[in-house]
Amino acid sequence: MKNYISLQQTSLRSSGGRRSCLSIAAMATVSVLIFGGVTTVAQAQDSWPNKPIRLVVPFTPGGVTDTTARVIADNLGKRLGQSIVVDNRPGASGNIGTAMVKNAAPDGYTLVLGFDGTMVINPHVFSKLPFDTLKDFTPIGKIGDATLILVAHPDTPVKSLADVIALSKSTPGGLSFGTSGTGGTPHIAGELLKLKTGAKLVHVPYKGGGQAMTDVVGGTIPLVYTAVAGAHGFVKSGKLRAVAVSSAHRSSALPDVPTFIESGVPDFVVNSWVGLLAPANLPAAIANRLNTDLNAVLNDPAVRERLRVLGIDATPGSAEQFRDEMRRDLARYGEVVKAAGISVE
Repeated sequence: MKNYISLQQTSLRSSGGRRSCLSIAAMATVSVLIFGGVTTVAQAQDSWPNKPIRLVVPFTPGGVTDTTARVIADNLGKRLGQSIVVDNRPGASGNIGTAMVKNAAPDGYTLVLGFDGTMVINPHVFSKLPFDTLKDFTPIGKIGDATLILVAHPDTPVKSLADVIALSKSTPGGLSFGTSGTGGTPHIAGELLKLKTGAKLVHVPYKGGGQAMTDVVGGTIPLVYTAVAGAHGFVKSGKLRAVAVSSAHRSSALPDVPTFIESGVPDFVVNSWVGLLAPANLPAAIANRLNTDLNAVLNDPAVRERLRVLGIDATPGSAEQFRDEMRRDLARYGEVVKAAGISVE
């Protein structure tokens, strides 16, 4: 019996030893998998970017938004040491291209040019939207603001914003103003002006800013709300009369034109902005690198001048500031859209 017990204890010790060895081996394997995986991910981030980056622009080529994207792509690509390829994916007021980036891998090789109309207005005017602005994207940084302007045909008897408001109230059915389309920032600005002043303005949506400008220059409609870049040449040539700009300060392109605030509408600041975003869950190291290099590009005097010619005032800053602005705009534009009853199916 004594020998049997000894043999059993020996067997147990031996079995326990084998289990210990197996446990150690298993732990080693898990450690290799975990820490090896971390090392692989870290190495991938350290080597980023090692191939071209795609910048999706959810609009057609040739517009101010597209041209802005190409300026940024060219200069940011040089800093990153990789080419950035602009990929135009228009449709559904920017929703199609933006949703594509939402569904892309968060590896830093797919970015989207975010436009305020798409990111903070579309969520309120479309009954169904294929993305969530705050949950589905990693903000990289804001690129800049495009100043908006209200212009009139020179035969329209207005020389100031007060004249526009008075004429709108005395005109049967109200005074028409054209924009690039329903739900765009110029449309929202016009509706906000109505809410703040009681002006009787009637929105006339076009399929693009160019068509609206053609009709106001031709005298078909009396007013157009648009970007300064699109109206600048017509104002300078006298084909259109500038009423006011909706930025906090006067536009450097048209310094003689007063702001809406100067014209008697307190706190009336409505700019159209553009920014850079990536899919949600982008690694922090890549997001920080992109923000740092984007700000360096926006602080370059040559780039700032190229953007200024396009009507864009460069606004370097942090990703957190960009996210906060999107959150604020989502809230305030939601109120305007609801009050105006704007919707797009």
